[in-house]
Amino acid sequence: MQNYREKTAGRQVLLVNDLAGYGKVALSAMIPVLSHMGHHIYNLPTALVSNTLDYGKFDILETTDYMRNTIRVWKELGFRFDAVSTGFIVSDVQAKMIAEFCREQRQDGAVIFVDPIMGDDGKLYNGITEQTVMHMKELVQVSDYMVPNYTEAVYLAGMRYDPEGMTMEETDELIGRLREIGARSMVITSARVDHQDVVILYDHEADKKQLLPFTSIPVRFPGTGDIFSAVFMGKLLEGQTFANSTRKAMDAVSTLIDRNKDNEDKFKGIPLETCLEVLE
Repeated sequence: MQNYREKTAGRQVLLVNDLAGYGKVALSAMIPVLSHMGHHIYNLPTALVSNTLDYGKFDILETTDYMRNTIRVWKELGFRFDAVSTGFIVSDVQAKMIAEFCREQRQDGAVIFVDPIMGDDGKLYNGITEQTVMHMKELVQVSDYMVPNYTEAVYLAGMRYDPEGMTMEETDELIGRLREIGARSMVITSARVDHQDVVILYDHEADKKQLLPFTSIPVRFPGTGDIFSAVFMGKLLEGQTFANSTRKAMDAVSTLIDRNKDNEDKFKGIPLETCLEVLE
């Protein structure tokens, strides 16, 4: 059996996420970013979604059987991956299947990134339930890096969301609780600590916490978390440090939001293909 990871130059990256019929979110946001960065992209849709959830009305088609069959075909073909990234998960069956697949890939040398896509601003997204939180914990346990926002982190940790943010002591508690459920290194975005907007980093190998401050732009686009995850992962796979990869992702998202803040329809996300040069 051929080993396609060794045969092709560059990083082989598998993205496990939903695919929207309209809007630059999930796979539609991550594929152009990582392709532009020179990585070789495979994608495994967890669901087909009619449009971004921000519109308030949508339809979702679960693709579990397709995923199961595709994984089988890829194994028969000898496809192997340097990294696997997971995002939106539809069901308990999917969560267990993807978690087992990630365990196998991790044993084979792949780096596992988990973005536990569930909510923001203290609330779960439309169509997301408390059961989804339990599904995500399955994946956190097999991750090398998890990239939740503050809302997702507190839901996973079983802590209370505070719109005013956290104290420094509470960040330690949050990290500790996430570590208890199996998380390793983590990047917690959209956080506020001691009245300052920050991204929280925890490097499990160095057992070190770091806070990177940022200036918030009061505009909301769906898909910015997906863009952040893609840039962060892409930079890490290029060999940049944990902190530098995070800062690059922060800068890219900030620039993209600022450049597109006057767009009339923000529900469709950021038109990435028109501004990929910000990733350089």
